[in-house]
Amino acid sequence: MVARIYKPSRNAMQSGVAKTKEWVLDYEPEHARMVEPLMGYTSSADMRSQIRLTFETKEEAVAYAQKRGIPFQVSEPHEAGRRRIAYSDNFAFTRMGQWTH
Repeated sequence: MVARIYKPSRNAMQSGVAKTKEWVLDYEPEHARMVEPLMGYTSSADMRSQIRLTFETKEEAVAYAQKRGIPFQVSEPHEAGRRRIAYSDNFAFTRMGQWTH
């Protein structure tokens, strides 16, 4: 069973960087999920899908997997490029485009 090591990204409802600074190790699913016929619950026979370990650095996660002989795959994060803009830029003489109410 292959483990994934990655840094989680922000979800659509998140504007900050909470819960995105740690590295996560979790396992790829071995079995597909199935719907229980009686109650309609979604279940899985894969117990490792419930395991999710967090580490402060990528090196700690890789060392953990190597020490225990777990095959792993590392996914590098995509860092967001941020522009710093000021409110006063809305009123600059060099502003491109028309500013009206």
